[in-house]
Amino acid sequence: MISWKKIIYGLTLFIVAGIAGLSGAIIGGVAMYQAGINNQFSTLSASVEEPIVATVEAALEQPLEDVSEEKTAEPTVETLPALTSDEFFTNIETPITDAVEKVGPAVVTVGGTIPGQNTVFGRTGDTPVSGSGVIISEQGYILTNQHVVEDTQDIYVIFADGKEEPAELIGGDVFSDIAVLKVDGEMPAIASLGNSDALKPGETAIAIGSPLGDFKNTVTVGVISAMGRSIDITQNYQMEGLIQTDAAINQGNSGGPLVNLAGEVIGINTLIVRGDSYGSAVAEGLGFSIPANTVRAISQQLIDKGYVAYPYLGIRWQWITPNIAYRYGLPVESGAYISNIDSSSPAALAGLQAGDIITRIGDQPLDDDHPFINVLYNFSTGETTTLELIRGQETLNFQITFGEHPNP
Repeated sequence: MISWKKIIYGLTLFIVAGIAGLSGAIIGGVAMYQAGINNQFSTLSASVEEPIVATVEAALEQPLEDVSEEKTAEPTVETLPALTSDEFFTNIETPITDAVEKVGPAVVTVGGTIPGQNTVFGRTGDTPVSGSGVIISEQGYILTNQHVVEDTQDIYVIFADGKEEPAELIGGDVFSDIAVLKVDGEMPAIASLGNSDALKPGETAIAIGSPLGDFKNTVTVGVISAMGRSIDITQNYQMEGLIQTDAAINQGNSGGPLVNLAGEVIGINTLIVRGDSYGSAVAEGLGFSIPANTVRAISQQLIDKGYVAYPYLGIRWQWITPNIAYRYGLPVESGAYISNIDSSSPAALAGLQAGDIITRIGDQPLDDDHPFINVLYNFSTGETTTLELIRGQETLNFQITFGEHPNP
């Protein structure tokens, strides 16, 4: 008879053996799975790792200097030559120096003599004159002031390099104070005329000329002080539309150029004011120049005709002031009193008579601010307008067509 203890013991052994076998199978399966994973990873690593390693190893095997040459370019530094102090200051340029270098070679000294005006110890001799000028064309035309060459003989110019040449007077205009000379041969430089209508107060102005005739091509610098100035030249005439500048202008600078920073001639220097002749005040820095646009128009007429054509009435006249009007009992305090009329003149043809007083030309009345000549020269030759005049106690109007009269 089998004992229950033996049966239970046997069953226990069987269960333990089964559990052990199952555990082994599980462990073995896990081991086999892990081995499969590792095998796949190893294969993948080999396929990926092999070219990367090869590339890195190839790069590491390359010499260091070759890598540097290909990957990093050596920076290039340009070395400037050292300048001496003389070279440094020689190379300094400003708009002013540029303008002077551009126009300076075209500036000349104008000289000549006025015969029989210099009296020394009872003997009469020639008076030397000196001024300035500027070359404006390759044909040798030179601008200067009329008062520089008026009544002057043996006119000559001295170029900036010291060369002296005789000059011919092409023509001059006493009212604008512009004259044109001509010199034969090759010109050292040509200056160009700028637009004076575009000027503004405060702009830099450069005057170039020969003050006192000895200090050739002197440069002075200032500003445009004002535009449109009028200066009384005589009781009957004003120079109008002038440029005022504080750039130093002295005797001998007359006829020289006033220059802007672009190296353009914006005016021709013509006169200075030192102060009130009736007082003790002394002024400095009051120089005046003829605007370039006026210079351009006048000089072209002088070159084309040798003179400037102004409107012509054909009368001799006297300007009326309040004192004259009071003394002679005249009916007006300002105007042009006609003392004589040329026969066959525009005034004679229009019916004007000696003793008439012209009080208005066109729409402009004649008064202290509008002298007769200034108003007359606002018109052109051949132009027709109305003259208002006083004859006795009557006010009359006449239609008149101006003729042409060079430099009346």
